[in-house]
Order: sequence, then structure tokens, then C-alpha cells
Amino acid sequence: MRKVKVAATQMSCTWVIDENLRKAEALVRKAASQGAQVILLQELFETPYFCQKEKTDYYALAKSVEENQAIAHFKKIARELGVVLPLSFYERKNNALYNALAMIDADGTVLGTYRKSHIPDGPGYEEKFYFNPGDTGFKVWDTRYGKFGVGICWDQWFPESARCMTLMGAELLFYPTAIGSEPYDATIDSKEHWQTCMLGHAASNLIPVIASNRIGTEADEDSQITFYGSSFIAGPQGNKICEADRTSETTLVAEFDLDQLQEQRFEWGIFRDRRPELYRILTSNDGDRMNF
Repeated sequence: MRKVKVAATQMSCTWVIDENLRKAEALVRKAASQGAQVILLQELFETPYFCQKEKTDYYALAKSVEENQAIAHFKKIARELGVVLPLSFYERKNNALYNALAMIDADGTVLGTYRKSHIPDGPGYEEKFYFNPGDTGFKVWDTRYGKFGVGICWDQWFPESARCMTLMGAELLFYPTAIGSEPYDATIDSKEHWQTCMLGHAASNLIPVIASNRIGTEADEDSQITFYGSSFIAGPQGNKICEADRTSETTLVAEFDLDQLQEQRFEWGIFRDRRPELYRILTSNDGDRMNF
């Protein structure tokens, strides 16, 4: 048996970065005190979600891996507590800007970075103004507690992301997130749709999914988003094991046996019975087989 405890967290954010780091640290310490060995914080937690408006001033928030305050801070926390921390941050690399994640192992080592592959663009979620498309491809890391894959927010709507990471050997999937109301239509509530997509990833790949969203209402001029939290941990049959509410700063903890999960994936045969040679159409944009 290889048992591992994982945690999802959620919190509100302000423009005081040190305050956000303290709050995030408190959640990490709480989760660790409950036995969590891998702890997920939400997307871009150092600041409010700055992508509501297209403002060049926000480019200054981007820092390199070496300069990022949160990475430096949580490397020490990871080493002290012996926990793995997939850490979302706004990355600058020369003249490129990325929505990125640093995988910090339990000894405080940064194992590498993943850059968000799918970049959304819509009212209140103007990410193409801030981020280059990720160029790392999907990433899976061998950590002290297992082999883990991570997607960032909009990545979670694409089943290809989850399948690729599972094919690469991921044993758990983590998704830091920032999603809430739509500024142009407050009647739209995507919470159920959002969760259902990821529950489908869990069920179709027989792999647990851990998702952390932010909470609170954030406004920028005439745009406003109320983030709906509802962070959750799903089991390998697409079953919700635990779920947060829409407004509370909290931690969720669940335990999985990674060896047992692998046995289940073998038993079900869904990877044995795949037909990759029939899936080439997935690499097209228009679904036209004549392009091959």
C-alpha cells in the first residue's frame, strides 16, 4: 500500500500580497496538521484575479521563478512541514509572460514548472492579454509521495489534458482555479458544469481529482466577479468525496491508496483497450479526416 493524504484549500485575496501569503500559509499548516502530504492552493493566490480588465500596469506582477515571493516563501514551508506544494504564480521569462505553476517537493526543491496550455478570453477573464500560451506541454512529476499531474483552471475543461497526464503516469490530478460569476450576466452559474467536467476526468481515467477555487467578490472598475469556491476532491469513479461551500475559507482532506488505484486502472481495462490509431482526428481543428 502507498497511502497519501491530499488537501484542497480555498480563500479570498486582497491587494496586500503579504496578507495573502500569510493566509495561504495558515491553510497549508492547517492541512498539514490534519495529515495532508500534498496541499493545493488556488490559482494566482498572491493577488486578486487581475485578469478582469486589460491593464498594462498588471504586467509588473509577473516575476521569474527565482524572484517570485510566494515560491521563495513556500519552499521553506514545504521543507519544514515535509509537504508537496503545487504553487500557482504569474511567471515572467525574458519577454514572455505565463500563467504558471511550480511543483515544490517535500524537501523544498522546485522540481519544475508547468505553463497553462489553454488560455481563455472573455469578459472578466481576459487572460490572453496577460499570458503567452504555455510551451511546456503537460507535465507529470515524481514527488516524495507519488507521481502527480497539474492543470490550471481553463485546462480543466479539456478532457485531453487529463488523459494525457494519466497516460504519462500521473496518479493524482490537481487543478488550481479561479472561476465564478460572469460579469456580463450575473444569472449564469457554472459551478455544476465546472465540477461535472472534472468528475468526468476522474471517472474516465480512474484517477482522483483535487480542485481548489477562490472565494469572495472582486471588482475592477465596472467588472465584478463573485468566485464561488466549491473546491472539492473527487474519487476515481467520479464521486465527490468532499466539497467546500461557496464562501468559507477552508481545507478539505482525503486519503488515497495509490497502489490500489493502479490495480483498478489495470482491472477496468480502459487503457488496455484504447485505440490511439483511431484518435488522430483529435489533432485536427475542424474534425476533417481528409486533412490527414
